Amino acid sequence: MPVESHLAGFADLDARTFHDLLRLRIDAFVVEQSCPYPELDGRDVEPGTRHLWLSRDGAVVAYLRILADPGGVARIGRVVVAPAARGAGLAGALMAEALAVVGDRRCVLDAQTHLIGFYAGFGFAESGPGYVEDGIPHTPMRRDPTSGSSCSTRPASAPTTSGCT
Repeated sequence: MPVESHLAGFADLDARTFHDLLRLRIDAFVVEQSCPYPELDGRDVEPGTRHLWLSRDGAVVAYLRILADPGGVARIGRVVVAPAARGAGLAGALMAEALAVVGDRRCVLDAQTHLIGFYAGFGFAESGPGYVEDGIPHTPMRRDPTSGSSCSTRPASAPTTSGCT
C-alpha cells in the first residue's frame, strides 16, 4: 500500500490523530528505549509547531515534529518510525518532507549519536559537544541555509512522498 504524507499544526489535529502520534512516540521513546521522561513538553501545541507524519492504510508509521525556535530557526525532533515499518526508507522520506517544509531556513536537531551519519546525509553537521540525555548519547547538529532545493540532500535510497526526486 502507498504511504501518505500529512502535515498539520496542533489546532488542525483531531483527537484520534494526536492520540496515534503520541502513542507512536511514547511506544518508541519511553517504552522501547526504556526512558521514562515527560513526553508532553508543551511544544506540541505552540502555534509554530508542525506535525509531519506518514501513514499507510490509515495507520501512523512514521512521525516527526518541526518546532519554530527563536530567530527563525526550525528544530526537527521526535523522529520515529514504527518498528514494523523500519527498514523501508521511511525515515529518509520523512526527513525529505521535513526539509521541504523547512525550506531555506537554518535547521537544528539533537541526534541520537548513532544516527549522526543518517542526518549528515541530509546536510546536517555536528554543531556542539555530545551529551547524554535520559541515558542516551546525543549530538547537536545544524543545517545551514543553502541556495539549492531542500530536496538536494535526500539520499538516493530514500523513497519520495513529495515532489523531491
